[in-house]
Amino acid sequence: MPYYNSIERLRNIMAELRKSCPWDKKQTIDTLRQLTIEETYELAGAIIEGDWQGLKEESGDILLHIIFYALIAQEKGEFTFEDVIESICNKLVQRHPHIYSSTVVHDDEDVKRNWEQIKLKEGKKSILGGVPKALPAIVKALRLQEKTKTVGFEWNDISQVREKVDEELTELYEAVESGRQEAIEDEMGDIFFALINYARFAGVDPEAALEKTNRKFIRRFQGIEALAAEQGKSLQGMSLEEMDAMWNQIKKSEH
Repeated sequence: MPYYNSIERLRNIMAELRKSCPWDKKQTIDTLRQLTIEETYELAGAIIEGDWQGLKEESGDILLHIIFYALIAQEKGEFTFEDVIESICNKLVQRHPHIYSSTVVHDDEDVKRNWEQIKLKEGKKSILGGVPKALPAIVKALRLQEKTKTVGFEWNDISQVREKVDEELTELYEAVESGRQEAIEDEMGDIFFALINYARFAGVDPEAALEKTNRKFIRRFQGIEALAAEQGKSLQGMSLEEMDAMWNQIKKSEH
């Protein structure tokens, strides 16, 4: 089935639901907002797990939300779904002059630098202006660093970033020894920021890396719970040493 027929089918379904379904009739851009965020995280989860079937399904859910927003906007006379498509098409052409004009680039870093310069010409007052305030802190830190890199605000190599991590760790330990909570929080933020920078230089997505560790921790801890249940034990009655031994047993079995 051609994609445009599929899109039209989805749009017709959404229009019918908006007219006839009590739940869909009640929705506003505000009530949909949190649901969209949840769907985005579900999409990210499918990507992390390499779940292509899940990726297909979650992409469809995101597309549904985009069409829903456009439908509500059209009802209010703000814009249409066609306007959404045309807007992104125009933006892509304008921000890729190395494809649609005579600009010459040598690598993806040149593309990123051009992108940021074009956005400034479009009216952005700061390189950092395009970073959403509501982004999760780890993702925001990564985006801030990527943005400032485009204008040369960047370490030369990973060894310099390591030195910065070591420096921030020392300052964190000193703050903890001082007992000043505000200083501890400040230095803790600095070490997180420095570690995210280190991850970036090492070619690692810090958000994805932390999420993989979260999932690993859940899997292993639930393994402890299962082993304890098999042995008729309760975690509350076990020592840390016993639980740690189970943890190592599970960890070894994974390899």
